[in-house]
Amino acid sequence: MSKVRTFRKGKALDIFTSYLFVLPVILGILLFTLVPMMTSLYYSFTDYNPTLVNAKPAFVGIQNFADAFGKNWKAVGNSLFVTISYTIITVPLNLVLSFAIAMLLNQKLKGMRVFRTIYYIPVIIPAVASGLLWNDITKVNGGMFNVILTEFLKLPPYQFYNSAETVLPSLIFMSLFGMGGGMVLWIAQLKGIPESLYEAASLDGANFFVRTFRITLPMCTPMIFYNLIMGIIGGLQIFTQVLLLRNPNNSEALNFFVLHIYDNAMGNNMMGYASALSWILFVIIAAITAVTFKTSKWVYYGEVA
Repeated sequence: MSKVRTFRKGKALDIFTSYLFVLPVILGILLFTLVPMMTSLYYSFTDYNPTLVNAKPAFVGIQNFADAFGKNWKAVGNSLFVTISYTIITVPLNLVLSFAIAMLLNQKLKGMRVFRTIYYIPVIIPAVASGLLWNDITKVNGGMFNVILTEFLKLPPYQFYNSAETVLPSLIFMSLFGMGGGMVLWIAQLKGIPESLYEAASLDGANFFVRTFRITLPMCTPMIFYNLIMGIIGGLQIFTQVLLLRNPNNSEALNFFVLHIYDNAMGNNMMGYASALSWILFVIIAAITAVTFKTSKWVYYGEVA
């Protein structure tokens, strides 16, 4: 009987210890995620203005949402169009290029670790530092890229981030330097593919392209799916680089949705309306993610037949 009691006490202690270890995570989620989300949801139904310190936010019902889809739809629709256009272009581009680089860097050659590190370095650079750096090297007068164009190649200077016509392509080009994170994940996935599959395919006469499309890609579909989801979420929420690169010449072309939320919250002090816009973005991201999960039958988690 004493052994049973000792066993139960030991099991209870293990359970208590387990919960103790996860408690910081639970508290962190509650305090820094759920509480701000619920507060934002409450504000989205009010006319909350942070500059009015002593004034209690007045309940306005769904007026903020009605304004977003009504009188303010031109600005909201334009910001959604810019954001979705950027995401549609950058996500597939990053997927394809990061996979291609991972295939190259997965070769068993000397110095591959050095090249992997070089490609990954831009990922660890803070977004603020990266935005400031790109803003500096793409200046029309004195920027490194334009010095090369004008002094060495004898070409006219390129506007990069100083023109509404060139800012979006330049931002897409800038995003490609952050594909090192996806590349590392691709390499990890490629390392997990059994060599026996390639050996068997080679014995059957399969060339490089057949092995890639019949073995590599099917085995990598879980990583394709993960990078696709994370890329969509990241593309729809892009903010820091856009805020740093915005100027009077390109402000309309850089009217991304999160920046539109920021302008309403911090510029116009319309925190209630900005909260409503945040929840609209949340619903859009959740809907796209749900549809992507629903249509993910192409993701292969088993063995290649």
